[in-house]
Amino acid sequence: MQFHHHGYVSGDPRVQPAAGVGINRPAELPEEVDVLIVGTGPAGMLTAAQLSRFPGITTRIVERRGGRLAIGQADGIQARSVETFQAFGFAERIIAEAYRITEMAFWKPDPLDSSRIVRSARAADDPAGVSEFPHLIVNQARVLDYFAEFMANSPARMSPDYGYEFRSLEVSGQGDYPVTVTLLHTAGPDEGRERIVRAKYVVGADGARSKVRESIGCTLAGDKANHAWGVMDIVAVTDFPDIRTKCAIQSGTGGSILLIPREGGHLFRMYVDLGEVDENDNGAVRNTTIEEIIGKANEILHPYTLDVRNVAWHSVYEVGHRLTDRFDDVLPEQRGTRTPRVFITGDACHTHSAKAGQGMNVSMQDGFNIGWKLGHVLEGRSPEALLSTYSAERQVVAKDLIAFDKEWSSLMAKKPEEFDSPSELEDFYVRTAEFPAGFMTEYAPSILIGAPTHQGLATGFTIGKRFKSAPAVRVCDTNPVHLGHHATADGRWRIYVFADGAAPTAGEGAASAVADFAEWIATAPESPLAATPEGADVDAWFDVKVIYQQDHTSVDICAVPAIFKPQVGPFQLTDYEKVYAADPAADIFEQRGLDRGGVVVVVRPDQYVANVLPLTATAELAAFFAPLLPVRLPEPA
Repeated sequence: MQFHHHGYVSGDPRVQPAAGVGINRPAELPEEVDVLIVGTGPAGMLTAAQLSRFPGITTRIVERRGGRLAIGQADGIQARSVETFQAFGFAERIIAEAYRITEMAFWKPDPLDSSRIVRSARAADDPAGVSEFPHLIVNQARVLDYFAEFMANSPARMSPDYGYEFRSLEVSGQGDYPVTVTLLHTAGPDEGRERIVRAKYVVGADGARSKVRESIGCTLAGDKANHAWGVMDIVAVTDFPDIRTKCAIQSGTGGSILLIPREGGHLFRMYVDLGEVDENDNGAVRNTTIEEIIGKANEILHPYTLDVRNVAWHSVYEVGHRLTDRFDDVLPEQRGTRTPRVFITGDACHTHSAKAGQGMNVSMQDGFNIGWKLGHVLEGRSPEALLSTYSAERQVVAKDLIAFDKEWSSLMAKKPEEFDSPSELEDFYVRTAEFPAGFMTEYAPSILIGAPTHQGLATGFTIGKRFKSAPAVRVCDTNPVHLGHHATADGRWRIYVFADGAAPTAGEGAASAVADFAEWIATAPESPLAATPEGADVDAWFDVKVIYQQDHTSVDICAVPAIFKPQVGPFQLTDYEKVYAADPAADIFEQRGLDRGGVVVVVRPDQYVANVLPLTATAELAAFFAPLLPVRLPEPA
């Protein structure tokens, strides 16, 4: 964490100085806003948290409830989400309070007595080490609390506007604020009264029954599996030995349980199989009582017993898999003629079962994707065309998620005798581990994702996939760190410059490919850094780092090119924390398949690899960023 560059900080360094709209932020919801976010679920709160780092943009997030969420239904936090939490500064704290999944146990009918269950297998949760971060279980409400804290501490000083229900919207396409939104006060002295807000953009994060989705003419299409599950968060006394281990339990008498231990050491969640639902049920299964769910759980657990002492929450749901045909308000026949003004995220555009633990995780990545793009467009960093990439990118992800969840849900609902192999369930769990962890997303080539022409230079940083961090040593203080952990959710592009073999020891003018690249990116008029506004720090839009192949003792920091040691803040202090060396114990060049001749890895603000280029491909780098940056007018003659 870096601070003091604006002067001495004596308090919490996470609280940044208020700026822009954060100075004297009005408590009352304004009549005109740049971005109106509807719904304080995971997608909405992450979008708001990202935009809170853009203090020149008026962003407000409204919620029909009168206050914060007390009990959340989602609880699974995949490793990709924890990587995201690291960017927002609270990964360590949420890890400390969460339950950590390291293994999954599989229980099946005893071959000698099918009325009893026995443990048949164990599987490591992350056998391949796809992330340095763990798989967690923690209440959704706590995740939202951490995002709320980040928003409140950011320069924009954002906080949710509770007590507003979305009613409708209209996009006129005219004026500075072309989206007219009608809200209804749901609490306080104005309860029952309507309120009109005009916005430049609207993000609908208002759940599976989204009214924002309805307002733009989108519908969820898909199917039901006609299979019901009871879910309960409980504390209980039991003789079941794996009560604090994630378990898939299949009984011989019919029915399954997915057991998820919860944070705090005592609470746990059970998804209890209630069986197939008659097509003429008309929702009657949802009236299943908690006593019936507990009774069914005891049947499945035999010979073990479950004595429930307290129920924190319970519900009944039927598995459904639905997806919208678009994630914004641009109709198919309008594509290419206008850019979107309204976006939908999370359950508003994709729904699926809860058992794969994907709902909250994928929703947050929806928010991360659209958040920085709105920030760049509204701040003038990028053209409006950038916003069209949101629906194109995230709809593919949601489609893949639904296909995966259908297979996982079907396997969980199978009876033991229906499996092709006795180990089919655990084999699927191990084989597909990278998908539910959140690491199979791979964005296709677009204006944001370069072609894989030079992918061979960095085989461990797949273009279109998330930047997989690796250890390095920070030269200035000799600390071993994870390279990716220094990238915060500040809306900046990252340009990682992996140096050629020459070490910076013979003076700043020493000849090397990395020195030539440094000179170009610092001074060339076609360099992306040339778009940085006058008066802003040189790294305001682009965070450029260098990683040398040598160990830190061989790197003379005084000989490192100046662009990797920028002057920042009102006192123009030197930032020494952009210069790294290989860690001899875990060489990043070896771990990520980096070419020893040097390579540039470009990473988007939402942590996805956008391009891989040789150090000499400056023209290609300039061409990649050209459509993503403001149009530069020629210098006057």
